[in-house]
Amino acid sequence: MNLKKIIKNNNLEPYFTKGYFGIEKEGLRTDASGYLSQTNHPSAFGSRSHHPYVQTDFSEAQLELVTPPQDTLKLQYQWLKALHDVVNKTIPEDEFLWPFSMANVLPEEADIPIIKVKEQSEIDYRKKLAEKYGKKKQMISGVHYNFSFTAEFIDKINEKKQLDSDKNEWINNMYLKMSRNFFRYQWILTYLFGASPVSHPTLLDRSEIGPARSLRNSAYGYHNTFSENVSYESIENYIKDIEDLVKNETLYEEREYYGSSRLRGAGKNVRQLVNNGTRYIELRSFDLNPFDPMGFSYEQSLLVHAYLLTMVWMDEDNRDEDVKKGIEMNAETSLENPYDYSKYKEEGIAILEKIKETSQELKLGNEYLTIIDEAIHLFHNPEETLSSKIMDMIGHDQSYVELGNELGKKHKQFSMQKPFLLSGFESMEMSTQLLMFDALQLGIKTEVLDANDQFLAFNYKGKKEYVRNGNMTSKDSYISHWIMANKTVTKKLLRDKNYSVPGGSEFSSFEEAMEYYAIASKQSIVIKPKSTNYGIGITIFKQKPSKEDYKEALHFAFKEDDSILVEEYIEGAEYRFFVLNEKVEAVLFREPANVVGDGKHTIKELIDIKNQHPYRGEKHRAPLARITMGELEALMLKEQGHTFETVIDKDEKVYLRENSNISTGGDPIDVTDEMHASYKTIAEEIARELEVKVTGLDLIIPDMQEPSSKENKGYTVIEANFNPAMNMHAYVEKGKGRRLSMKVLEMLYPNVKLS
Repeated sequence: MNLKKIIKNNNLEPYFTKGYFGIEKEGLRTDASGYLSQTNHPSAFGSRSHHPYVQTDFSEAQLELVTPPQDTLKLQYQWLKALHDVVNKTIPEDEFLWPFSMANVLPEEADIPIIKVKEQSEIDYRKKLAEKYGKKKQMISGVHYNFSFTAEFIDKINEKKQLDSDKNEWINNMYLKMSRNFFRYQWILTYLFGASPVSHPTLLDRSEIGPARSLRNSAYGYHNTFSENVSYESIENYIKDIEDLVKNETLYEEREYYGSSRLRGAGKNVRQLVNNGTRYIELRSFDLNPFDPMGFSYEQSLLVHAYLLTMVWMDEDNRDEDVKKGIEMNAETSLENPYDYSKYKEEGIAILEKIKETSQELKLGNEYLTIIDEAIHLFHNPEETLSSKIMDMIGHDQSYVELGNELGKKHKQFSMQKPFLLSGFESMEMSTQLLMFDALQLGIKTEVLDANDQFLAFNYKGKKEYVRNGNMTSKDSYISHWIMANKTVTKKLLRDKNYSVPGGSEFSSFEEAMEYYAIASKQSIVIKPKSTNYGIGITIFKQKPSKEDYKEALHFAFKEDDSILVEEYIEGAEYRFFVLNEKVEAVLFREPANVVGDGKHTIKELIDIKNQHPYRGEKHRAPLARITMGELEALMLKEQGHTFETVIDKDEKVYLRENSNISTGGDPIDVTDEMHASYKTIAEEIARELEVKVTGLDLIIPDMQEPSSKENKGYTVIEANFNPAMNMHAYVEKGKGRRLSMKVLEMLYPNVKLS
């Protein structure tokens, strides 16, 4: 079947260039001095028997990060970044991931810990590998690049093909051609991406070996010595050769076949490729890129994608003898001096020009063409390749271990700079990022259904759950959210149940609300929208308001809703009770937005200084919100006799808001352990009355140590909030941070931590 002809005749190029992409990246946990970690796989990752994203390979210290297949390389890298964040924030504080393929400082063979898992068969398999290859060689790590064409492309071709060949047959043949051509020109990728020029003596103590392009790809790496004995001429030959290697006990199991290109199907047994077809191709020959925090850069993935498309698109189709030649050329290239020109420079440039021509014909775009031009440039300038750069750095009074420590710790710090963000998904709302982090850490399968709408799907042991905005789940009904969104309804329901709520009136027109001034002016009041969240549009008058200020506050509230509430102001501190699954999990005192004077700076300048804190951001993408300088803040300052240009005395505290919402610049202070138990009980009862599993209840309490009783209620319920923010409980100004997103997952999957 002439695949290229079918594609061109039917204008299927846009389908051909799409694909599913995945990365499997190995890395050694390393202690602060550059030695192989001797600690167990962190229990925070949950059970390895089901974890889809963070596994262990041979050793307890050898992590393997596996991205779920994504339909664009950009998405695949979002996931790779996220998994690195999860790993870097979960492994012990004094550990990091070794950035090189060749191992860190290794102990004696006997002291390299094999994985500790429940499945004895997995342990036995690794013991056999240790006997056959030695434990130390198992510590050589790398990157596996997984690629498949889309089901849509497969279906389009299947509709247009003119031969009666079986669907699985031509699919297998397509991936076999890709593999044959990949093997033939694999040496080009080793030249460009080789990044293991040296090794520590505890792994490879051969002083006669000079610096190489890729020790991992050379005879000194971890390979089957019989890979060339597996034929890629046909699927039958491929299967038979691997099965024969197992039958004659050259391989313990089929998975021990470590060919640089492996055809992967629906199951582990290679025989199923006949009936089920190849699902994707796994390329196993890539060194870790020590200069990239992810171990393999986005630009590298672009070039590999263009390379693979060309291997199918090109008219040339190499055979088994060509595959063997390519394996030999790759072995030669891997041991070349990094600073030398490639022995096969002219062929390398010719193939890259062919890849560029294919990319132009397929209209892959400038992003790809730029990367290909850079690859061609490297063939003319070998001193700029990864392996040469490593040697340059080692040559500048820095040892292999010192460089590994420096780069590995730097990459970990990249994840630790903003602990509240999940790299790759930073644009999502804060609570959603926290929930995603916890799900990925525990190994709950996660899918981003709609990033803009903060919509996630989880799957754990076949049980599927959907979550929006971090804690809106199937456990709460649709009507419960509407009840909490409507402050009038919430107040009526709670008053009927004899809970203490503030008095006041509701207005749907500005004129009616202004007429109420005659009553409102005689007391302290709060003006707020009827249905809003995050403290938007709220004005608090602790003193009796002037008519002008009252009118302005009405305008603020009506901007946010068609109806507003004018309620009595209740003296006391406002506390947020986070109730989850009928239990108070956190209590927060939220101090309203404020600045403290230093006798030098204006209030405006003090706000600017406070807003520079890395925890402060906008649109719920950081734990704390920046303090704004709008009309409400100006009105608040006016009541205190200040403007934004006022210089206040040293240690004088000035408030910019009356309402205490974190989303309007307030400071979170955790008081969960200090709050009297009677108020927690009341909050839990209110949640049951409202029939909600997740809510943020705002209570005014004059004295949180003085218990509430039926005779002397020590609280007033201000609001019940659906979708309460969780980030402000995780990252607090004072007190203990509470990881409520983990509690959400435990509510959805009660046994997730026990499995």
